[in-house]
Amino acid sequence: MFRLHRRAAASLSPASRALAPRPYARGFRVIPGEGADKRALFQRKGLYRQLEEKDSCGVGMIASLKKQPSRSTVVQANEMLVRMSHRGGCGCDPASGDGAGMLVALPHDFIARVARDGEFGAAAQQLQLEKEKYAVGNVFFNKSAPNDIPRAKKTFDDMAEAMGIKVVGWRAMPTTSNTLGATSLASEPHVEQVMVLNESPELSGDDFEKELLRLRNVVTAVNEKKFSDFYVNSLSNRTITYKGQLTPEQLFEYYDDLSAKDFTSYVALVHSRFSTNTFPSWDRAQPNRIMCHNGEINTLRGNKNWMYARGGTLHSSYFGNRTSDLLPVCSDSKSDSGNFDAVLEILTKASSCNRSLPEGMMMMIPEAWQNDPLIAPHKKDMYKYQSLLMEPWDGPAMMAFTDGKYIGATLDRNGLRPSRYYVTKDDHVLLSSEIGVLEHLPEKDIKYKRRLEPGKMFLVDFERGMIVSDDEVKKSVSESRPFKKWLDENLVSLSELTATKKEAPAQLRRRPNYGELNRRLNMFGFTTETMDLLMMPMGIHGKEPLGSMGNDAPLAVLSEQPKLPFEYFKQLFAQVTNPPIDPIREELVMSLMCPVGPAANVLDATAEHAKRLMVEHPVMSNAEMEALKSTNNADWTPKVLDATFAAGSGARGLVEALYRLCEQATDALVNEKAPIIVLSDKLAGVNRYPVPSLLAVGAVHQHLLRTQQRTSVALFAECGDAKEVHDFCTLLGFGADAVNPHMAEMALNKMNDEGLLYAHSKKEMANSEVFDKYRAAVGKGILKVMSKMGISTLQSYKGAQVFEAVGLGDDIISMCFGGTNSRIQGTDFEALYTDISRFHEAGYPLHSNMLPLIRNPGSYHFRNDSEVHYNSPKNIVALQRAARENSREAYAQYVEETNELCKRVNLRGLLDFKFVDEDKMPKVEEMESIADIVKRFNTGAMSLGSISQETHEALAIAMNTLGGRSNTGEGGEDVKRFTTPGGPPNLRRSAIKQVASGRFGVTMNYLTNADQLQIKMAQGAKPGEGGELPGHKVSEYIGSMRHTTPGVGLISPPPHHDIYSIEDLAQLIHDLKHSNPSAEVSVKLVSEVGVGVVAAGVAKAKSDHITVSGHDGGTGASSWTGVKNGGLPWELGLAETQQTLVLNDLRSRVKLQTDGQLKTGRDVMVAALLGAEEFGFATGPLIALGCIMMRKCHLNTC
Repeated sequence: MFRLHRRAAASLSPASRALAPRPYARGFRVIPGEGADKRALFQRKGLYRQLEEKDSCGVGMIASLKKQPSRSTVVQANEMLVRMSHRGGCGCDPASGDGAGMLVALPHDFIARVARDGEFGAAAQQLQLEKEKYAVGNVFFNKSAPNDIPRAKKTFDDMAEAMGIKVVGWRAMPTTSNTLGATSLASEPHVEQVMVLNESPELSGDDFEKELLRLRNVVTAVNEKKFSDFYVNSLSNRTITYKGQLTPEQLFEYYDDLSAKDFTSYVALVHSRFSTNTFPSWDRAQPNRIMCHNGEINTLRGNKNWMYARGGTLHSSYFGNRTSDLLPVCSDSKSDSGNFDAVLEILTKASSCNRSLPEGMMMMIPEAWQNDPLIAPHKKDMYKYQSLLMEPWDGPAMMAFTDGKYIGATLDRNGLRPSRYYVTKDDHVLLSSEIGVLEHLPEKDIKYKRRLEPGKMFLVDFERGMIVSDDEVKKSVSESRPFKKWLDENLVSLSELTATKKEAPAQLRRRPNYGELNRRLNMFGFTTETMDLLMMPMGIHGKEPLGSMGNDAPLAVLSEQPKLPFEYFKQLFAQVTNPPIDPIREELVMSLMCPVGPAANVLDATAEHAKRLMVEHPVMSNAEMEALKSTNNADWTPKVLDATFAAGSGARGLVEALYRLCEQATDALVNEKAPIIVLSDKLAGVNRYPVPSLLAVGAVHQHLLRTQQRTSVALFAECGDAKEVHDFCTLLGFGADAVNPHMAEMALNKMNDEGLLYAHSKKEMANSEVFDKYRAAVGKGILKVMSKMGISTLQSYKGAQVFEAVGLGDDIISMCFGGTNSRIQGTDFEALYTDISRFHEAGYPLHSNMLPLIRNPGSYHFRNDSEVHYNSPKNIVALQRAARENSREAYAQYVEETNELCKRVNLRGLLDFKFVDEDKMPKVEEMESIADIVKRFNTGAMSLGSISQETHEALAIAMNTLGGRSNTGEGGEDVKRFTTPGGPPNLRRSAIKQVASGRFGVTMNYLTNADQLQIKMAQGAKPGEGGELPGHKVSEYIGSMRHTTPGVGLISPPPHHDIYSIEDLAQLIHDLKHSNPSAEVSVKLVSEVGVGVVAAGVAKAKSDHITVSGHDGGTGASSWTGVKNGGLPWELGLAETQQTLVLNDLRSRVKLQTDGQLKTGRDVMVAALLGAEEFGFATGPLIALGCIMMRKCHLNTC
């Protein structure tokens, strides 16, 4: 369908899509590969990535407080599971579930009987089994490789014997597979059960559990390398797990054991999985070994990185030198829940401080303690101390857990997953994702019922036979160690450290030479746009400025202007499978506080662990950085590394500088015991280039992760190129602990000293006040970016790498940003060096002695001879002339100009068509008619209020006349436009009615007057954010349409507060279909890596239609950070969605639409070939109606 366009790379495989590079970059491409089976093929060749799989679920638990095993506990647990079937998922094959399972206490009577019956072999028949002296494990083997099974079992037996654990025998698990669907059967494992004995009288039940943990790890490490699909479900002397790629109804049908009358338990955890894909995965079903999870860990990449880095300091007093047998703890082959389970297990079973399971949960999912004025001091001290050991695993989560001694559940700090529990009069407890999971539970039998609250824990202590309240369990842990004393004596705050010098150093008190400053500002990539449009409002008002109309400038990899590495990264965001957070209304749960510096062994808890540095805000002033560098506190004296390299030394000089920084960082750590490393580019000047701070931070961070030294040092950036919110987010997201934007502060001082801030604010401000406001604005911006991904704390966000690179080569990614998605290649170190030299040339011209002016490349607003914009004045004029005069000539001029611009701006402009021979072309009369084609066209979702009433109605009239459809956007619609009493349909009626998070204008009348109901989960120009309509735009008419008060600004919450998961979306789809059975239900998504698997989940949630929007869509008002840096091109998102839906056999279930700066028939053709059936246009129709792209929509001046 496509062929290479412009500069094609002959070395690329035919399967790849080679794209034209920047003038000085090598050819870039979607990474090709080969694979044998369907899944592997798409994992390596297409845009689908298994690591992007997501799931949500139903969770339930039931237990006897008095630890009395019974058959009813198991039967009722199964009833709970089956009644949560709607929280599980099925794909194209309804008999193949996404996963279901049950974890129970080891059924002693049942195990003893099958042992006597000889099912574990003759050696087990005469055994007198004693509780906790034996263990049983369920193991998956590859059914399609029967010869490997005895070899894998022998490995297990030999390793157990070497550890002094006796293997009694193996038992083939009786299973019934005749109800399984084709996809479940295709990957069904061979399941066996193993029994082992503890024959050492000195080995307690707890210590036997520890040995079983080690045995499972070492056996898995060996067998996974030799044999495919080897997996130990569970191996414990207290609990056992039965699970698989099943529907909830199939669990008891598949495992015959579960139906045995003597299969009893005093506790049961159940889990029903709703995955966004339908690939069979028996091992990813839950419960895991000690927990199960409803939710999503948004910070997983960072959590795994930090856990790997801790490997260098991990030491268990029990295991000693054998602690390494437990490593690595985390793995890319595990889901987020699987990795969480592995970390929780090692924190508790391998701890040197008798850390209990509840305490481990508190460490990993702490409540929101930082800003809560009501939290008890002892509890706050405990959480503060634990934050020094480990960052939170952040995201919407309800975690249920048990080790046989405890059973409990906890909610994340935001409470974004439902959970309710009951306590009965016969001393039983049950907890589940919702009510109604047991049919026969009379009200008279219930002692009390509650809901689990955000950050709180529900806990049953079986040894005490009672429920332990949240306050009591946390008080117990708080008083178990002298946390306050340890903190008071050891923890140092950065503000204390930098406040020791009250007066700024002399060099900072002198008025700078602003001529020389202009040179340095150019060298570090500052422009008049960033200073006047972004930084000045931040310095005056303490918040980010708004912009509008979206981003129509080129991707960094396509731009002919020099670009900093920041601009290659796009922010990821939450949609559908987990919600973004509202950083305004939920400020209490968010925090920028972050401990840094050398961290001790996480498996212990001592006073030494409190010797860390608490950073209250990640942005440092120049005075604070100078104070830190000259501190007299020997424990926190930083080592400054020079992040510059010789001018003219080429890309080799840049790469050598990065290697040098990595080596110097290790040397400072090992030989000088430096607690803080400062990467500084202040020595850059006429003869030295600055290393871009993001490359320096990323390279050193990744190097220290690989050498497992990262947790032993703090990493600060003293950098000249950080100025925008996105710059700080990328630096922190790729590993920086704090950032000193020394040139940004100088730029603010310059503007203030020259009177520019006074001219705009009419207020005299000291330079320190200006920087404080700028710092506050950056802080709010960081919180907003974090919230878009559903992350609450900077400690979790730091190093989490929640970005995708667009156009960076693998060599850069592997050295500086390991693990970050980069599906489009392009810019290499040579290209980055060229940009660095161009910035330097702007500041220090080789052939001019004149002081340079600060550049204005026109990145935000069009300028002649500067950055190109897809909406150029020339093609705006041509389109308007074509529309007003019905001129074919003007339209042809518009198309020619637009298609040429597209080659310089968008990915699709670099693709060309592969034409078939003329004799194979279909005849025109055989093709879809023009009248039918335009029925596939929609106008974009633009709300009444973001655009005028006249424009809104004109779009509706036009689309209804053509036979296409217009979209109301999220602002409602006048009821007078719905119908014409006694007459024909009203041409002003919008066929598509949008349902957004604010529900503005949504009434039953509104819903029933629609041909399509669109659930807006995200918007291309600002994904992860809510809609924003400034108060001055809310007229009486607009207010009446939205059912709000005129003059009051309206901000839709970033999440739908009734959609926190994929199951919640399925519920809203179900409700909307009942409100208007004749209407399609559509879900609007935005392109990002992983949107394909989200779309698969949406299809399984029974949506009829999916829209994938691009990052460059328009908006009536948004912060510039969102406009410029959120989302990805629709070409990537659409192609990934098409491939993933096809791969999952779900494509026939839904119609697929895309939008985002679609302008010409060529755009439509490219979108169609990538999978779209319908097409959305917004900016083009507005221009045709008279918009001249002043980008002032948010000011209401049009």
